[in-house]
Amino acid sequence: MADVVDKTTRSRMMSGIRGKDTKPEILIRKGLFAKGFRFRLHSRKLPGKPDIVFPRYKAAILVHGCFWHGHRCPLFKWPSSNSEFWRKKIDRNCEVDKAAIKALSGLGWRVLTVWECAIKGPCRISHNNIIRKAGTWLRSGRGNMEIQGTGGKGAA
Repeated sequence: MADVVDKTTRSRMMSGIRGKDTKPEILIRKGLFAKGFRFRLHSRKLPGKPDIVFPRYKAAILVHGCFWHGHRCPLFKWPSSNSEFWRKKIDRNCEVDKAAIKALSGLGWRVLTVWECAIKGPCRISHNNIIRKAGTWLRSGRGNMEIQGTGGKGAA
């Protein structure tokens, strides 16, 4: 299926998609800040440049968009146009995510992945519940964890 917009318009539309400081990311940051957690953003010193870093707890939070990171949930759907390109891109993103989590864990960091479907969509959970889970996880010292909507089935 051919694209419904011209190449220039598509390029402009795609360049407007944010890679950081997204709405879900800001929502998580504001909630944790209000609970007294202090953090750093997008640390270039760590593998994968985690979205939110808590040096005090040696923990990092990755806030993943379900589409871009291939999360099998109601928010994810394989694109019908240019499908070969999208499959390659999303599969690559999944590989990079796994490598970043493995590298962070290897350095002794704990990783919490918060999926977009936990924040929006038909399977979302309450914002307070997400912040409570993240705060409990930070203080607990437990290993890696994921927070996803009630309909997630893992990575694609």
